Amino acid sequence: MKVAVFSSGRLFGGCGRRLAMESTGFSDMDVRGRGQGLQDDEIDAVAMAVTAVVMNTMRGVPSSSSDMLASSANKERCCSALTKRQIAWPGVIAFVLYRWVSGETYESGTSAFSIVRATGLQAVRDVTLALLQAYPNAIKWPVGRRRAQILRAFRDKGFLNCFGAIDCTHIFIDKPADAPFANYYDSKQKFSVLVHVVVDLDLRIMDVHIGYPGSVHDVRVLHNSQLWRRAQAGELFDAPPVSLPHRVVTRGYLLADNGYPVVCPLIVQPYGGIDQGLDEERFDTRQKVARGCVERAFGRLKCMWRLFLRTHKTNLDTLPQQFVAVCTLHNILLDVGIDFDENLLWEVDENGVCRRVELGIVGNGAAGRQRCTNVDGDLLRDSLRDQLALM
Repeated sequence: MKVAVFSSGRLFGGCGRRLAMESTGFSDMDVRGRGQGLQDDEIDAVAMAVTAVVMNTMRGVPSSSSDMLASSANKERCCSALTKRQIAWPGVIAFVLYRWVSGETYESGTSAFSIVRATGLQAVRDVTLALLQAYPNAIKWPVGRRRAQILRAFRDKGFLNCFGAIDCTHIFIDKPADAPFANYYDSKQKFSVLVHVVVDLDLRIMDVHIGYPGSVHDVRVLHNSQLWRRAQAGELFDAPPVSLPHRVVTRGYLLADNGYPVVCPLIVQPYGGIDQGLDEERFDTRQKVARGCVERAFGRLKCMWRLFLRTHKTNLDTLPQQFVAVCTLHNILLDVGIDFDENLLWEVDENGVCRRVELGIVGNGAAGRQRCTNVDGDLLRDSLRDQLALM
């Protein structure tokens, strides 16, 4: 059994929980493979159709996928590509988006669209790969002007040279039928796949890594990601050096909760505990507010694309690519200024009580004051704490 792990544009292969827990890395594989029978120009046409439908639907424009492409020069190419599946091309796009937005089962969804299950499965594969190939840079580490904007935004929050915030979430799935299911049984007593993302204060996803079984610790997920390898190689945190108190100099880091105690100084976590001085309490409060962008990003992402909010039956080989595809759409919608309906964060339970939806964010289980295992990490956090005290 292979575990498909998708990391911001690259796919890694491994085997079962042993590799997920013990491996120090995986061999790279090309993930931008073709949808069955889709050519380059057809891929562009399909991806353009999907984004047009999504954006106009979110804006409340009463347009179908057919309407959106009626005047497009890509219409014939889109038709040519998708009618090979023996389904009308507007139906392909509508079905895939309906599946991601509603979380309906393949059986229910394909019945509603009068297509067979096999056609629905292939439609999801084709549209997913079309999006990933058409928008290879929708999820990327910030450079140039964008990097400067992010650094300035976090600086205004009191965190000099901060690049973003990182956290993990669970994608809940039915009990896997073709995998060692015990590996996917997580601390919440559910079956799940883990995702970590890095986001900026505008909720844009800058890095995503998905595919590890739910029983794997989030630190292990990070250590086997492209993000970690690139950070270790000095490719990510390259801001102009900033001097902090205690003669500490930093070129970049990420904010996180106490679930990342061993990866400092890449990660700056809160102090935690109840016996805090005023400076530490101030630091933890400001740090929590700044890294709150991760939870807000998960809320917007999962509540818009509710397939990944609810427990669902899935193919473990294609789940990573589908999730990255909706992350791509997430960034595109942010870029064009589509608002998010905050009411989607709430639901009424079986007792008629209104409560916030469960986003599956990984709990760190930290009960007391946390110390990094890396002295430099402690110094960085202390320096940022004392810098905040001076502001």
